Amino acid sequence: MSRTTTTRPAAGAPTLTGRLVAWGSTSEVGGLLLFLALVVLGFSLATDRFLTAPTFASIAFQLPELGLLTLAMLIPILSGGLNLAITFTANISGLALAWVLQAHGGAEAGMFAFALGVFAALAVGALVGLVMGAAIAYTGAHPILVSLSMMIFLRGLGEFLTRGGDISGFPEFVRLIGHGWFAGLPVPLWLLIGCVLAWHVLLSRTRLGLTIHMAGSNIEATRYSGIDTRRTLMLVYTLSGVMCGIAGVLMLARFNSVRVGHGEAYLLITVLACFLGRVDPFGGFGRALPVAVALLILQVIASGLNLLGANQHLATALWGAFLILVMVIRYLWASRSPHRP
Repeated sequence: MSRTTTTRPAAGAPTLTGRLVAWGSTSEVGGLLLFLALVVLGFSLATDRFLTAPTFASIAFQLPELGLLTLAMLIPILSGGLNLAITFTANISGLALAWVLQAHGGAEAGMFAFALGVFAALAVGALVGLVMGAAIAYTGAHPILVSLSMMIFLRGLGEFLTRGGDISGFPEFVRLIGHGWFAGLPVPLWLLIGCVLAWHVLLSRTRLGLTIHMAGSNIEATRYSGIDTRRTLMLVYTLSGVMCGIAGVLMLARFNSVRVGHGEAYLLITVLACFLGRVDPFGGFGRALPVAVALLILQVIASGLNLLGANQHLATALWGAFLILVMVIRYLWASRSPHRP
């Protein structure tokens, strides 16, 4: 199936196309914010418990885990791929941190042990991503098959190493990272904001970000233009693994334990958040800020359904139906506006 590609100007060139794309990104964020306002209005009318401080505090604490995993999913999709192993990469990374803390005294471990454990978690996440990226880049295997194989491997490895149980018993300051407040906002939310800004800069202000978009649009044309697409794909999945490592650290701090399978239900929602945030499912187009707003919408919907007493299985079914609805709406919108940048 052929795909239309767009000729991209040199980085930093103040062209009309660049201004149109920037305007398009702004309008997307504005449209999503309007949708968010309608969702908040709807739930506030449905239950008087929605517009309360505890509800918004709950949203602020729950959003970062899902947000970090969505950022880990974002750049593989932009490159024309997918990473189905994000949750289990986060689990294995969290296990690496837990083992370092346990080896240095468990609940009595100090900041040096924690810093060493965080480094180990990020290194494990990066290694998992690097292996996937190398397999995709050098063998030509489809990203779905490679990441699915890695997901199965990591799940089995984690279950074997933990014997199906969990690891707990960490220093008090680790719990504060997952549940503390700073400058009026939860610490995990500050972490998510920093990662969103880092991804925004990476994708919109760097050569690697431009290369990722180009590879997602047409990887063969990108290769013929002289860009090392193998190196690009390896960097994409390595960075995705690093973000999974950050998510693993946060999940350990939030749950005060590590168990293989934590956050497994987030996989569908990360894909949904990317599509709702106007990321092209075939790669080549998408930005971090609209995805961040889409994440907030989905978390607000989840919290609202919980307050209304919706069954968890029904909520899962609604996520799948919502994903189909988003795809249909995107198709109809694209068919009506074929020349929209």
